[in-house]
Formats: sequence, structure tokens, C-alpha cells
Amino acid sequence: MKLLSIAIPCYNSEAYMEKCIDSLLVGGEDVEILVVDDGSSDRTAEIADVYAEKYPTIVKAIHQENGGHGEAVNAGIRNATGLYFKVVDSDDWVNAEAYAQILKTLEELIRGSETVDLLISNFVYEKQGAKRKRVMQYRHCLPVNEVFGWNKVHMHKGKYLLMHSMIYRTKLLHDCGLELPKHTFYVDNIFAFEPLVHVKKMYYLDVNFYRYFIGREDQSVNEAVMIKRIDQQLRVNRIMVDVFHRCRCNNRHLRKYMLSYLEIITTISSVMLIRAETQEALDKKKELMEYIREEDRWIYHRLRWGIMGCASNLPGKGGRKTFIAAYKLCQKFYGFN
Repeated sequence: MKLLSIAIPCYNSEAYMEKCIDSLLVGGEDVEILVVDDGSSDRTAEIADVYAEKYPTIVKAIHQENGGHGEAVNAGIRNATGLYFKVVDSDDWVNAEAYAQILKTLEELIRGSETVDLLISNFVYEKQGAKRKRVMQYRHCLPVNEVFGWNKVHMHKGKYLLMHSMIYRTKLLHDCGLELPKHTFYVDNIFAFEPLVHVKKMYYLDVNFYRYFIGREDQSVNEAVMIKRIDQQLRVNRIMVDVFHRCRCNNRHLRKYMLSYLEIITTISSVMLIRAETQEALDKKKELMEYIREEDRWIYHRLRWGIMGCASNLPGKGGRKTFIAAYKLCQKFYGFN
């Protein structure tokens, strides 16, 4: 059995997918690389097949009709046979030295006495044109090099786990029935959120493993693109509200973290709707909060009257300008797009 399954969702990725795959091949026979061609119209399928033919014991090419990023991740989960599972987007790559440490740590963990559900590592924003690379690390929030539970998780504002920092136990994903929505962007937030209620034990390795490329004009996290696709962001936001409402989480530390993450996602939705500068967008912002209130009044109260909720609902044009200015400051400080 493979130690780690890695899914690479690919849609028209011919220009950069080889760099991604090559960086993962360093893992050798310990890994299973699932290249998921999501109905591409360029040479993506051909490139995937070439790698699968050249590395038959490591690379598997999966071809499917276009279903979006979420359905490509779903295909990866369905086909994964490794003990652990990670997603690496086709325009990203991994650091070889950190990769070796990740695999060594996973091997040690599976031989240990405790079952670890989630391995966490750092990721680096490879922002185009940026002289200084910003690292998202967790050494001040999580214990390092030890198995721990939610009672030792102390995330502060601006710190949260993303898909790039997470390696789940594959059976946990199979057992919890995670199914990401089709034809929807930003589902990586659901991937980093919904399975958490099933996560009991974690391990944090303080290495800069994942290199997250950011800066292409057509990239889904580009602000102009996010505004254009705001309905998909809102769909993800609502799904996360539903997940949190249904999970009935009894662990107060996990509940606090999930609420904080949901607060961040709701704030991003508010920012994009305000930045759209249309009455229709402002109406959608109001509708989102109404949806949350109808779904769960406790969640609504925490989101609406928390610091971010109050800031995002400052009255009038002046209030909205103040909120956006604060957002830009955070954007500069944390280095997100």
C-alpha cells in the first residue's frame, strides 16, 4: 500500500502541470500521483498519459468530463489507495527537502501507537513579482513534532488551515463521505472545513512544503475573477454554514476554530460584494446574512456581531470605504491576493 496519494486536478494545465508532477515524482514508490484530467481541451490529457506510461507504478491518469475543481478532487479521493491523501493544484509544486521530511514523518506516524488523522505543514505564497515570499506557518499556534488534539490548537485571527497545508488520512475522507460540489470554485475551503469534525489527532511538521503560486490574471483567487464568480463564493459560504450547523460539534476548541474560519469566509464574501460596487451585490450581501440567520441564529449572532461582522456592516458609503481600507491593510500584511 502506498504511503501517500496525491491528487492533481488539471484543467487545460499543459503550460505548468509538468513542473508540478516532476516535483512530486521525487517521492518515488512511496507515493501515488493521481493526475485528474477534468475534461481539458488542450494537451493536458496527453501529458497525463505520457507520465502514467513512463511511471506506471507511481502515476495514474484519470480522465473525466468537466466537473470543476471539486469534482476533480472527488475523483482523487475515490481513486486514492494511499494511507494519506493530499491535493496539489496543477500550477503549484512542492519543496523536495520538505517532501522527504513529510514522507519520513508519515512513515513514523503509521508505525506509532496513535492514529493521526491530519498532518499539517507550512505553505509558501509564490506570488508573481513579489521579492519576498510570505510563509504561512503555524509554529506559534500548534505544538511542533508531537501528536495533539484540538485542545492544543490556538489559532489567532488571520491564521487558519488551508488545503495547501493539509494531509488527511484517506480512510477518514472515505468514511466521512466528503463530496465537493461540481462546477464550483473555492471548494478548497469546504475540503479544509467539513472533515474537521472527524479529526481527533493531528501532527504539525514545521517545514515549508507546499509552494502556492499566485498571480495569474485568470486565477480563481484574483480579486476581479472572484467578483465575477461571486455566486460560487456565496454557494461555498452557505455550504460551510450548513456544515457547521449540522455537525453539532461538542469540542469547544474545534467549535471555536470552525467558527473563526467561517467568519473569515463570510468576511471575504462581504468584501467582494462591497468591491463589486453595485446595488445587486449589496442585496446579495444582505441575503447572505438573512440566510445565516434563518439557518442558525447562534451562528448569525456570532458572525454579525463579531469584530469582522461589525466592520463589514458599517453604515453608508463611508463605512464601506473604511472596511475596504482595513481589508487592504490586512491583504498587504498577510500577503493574500
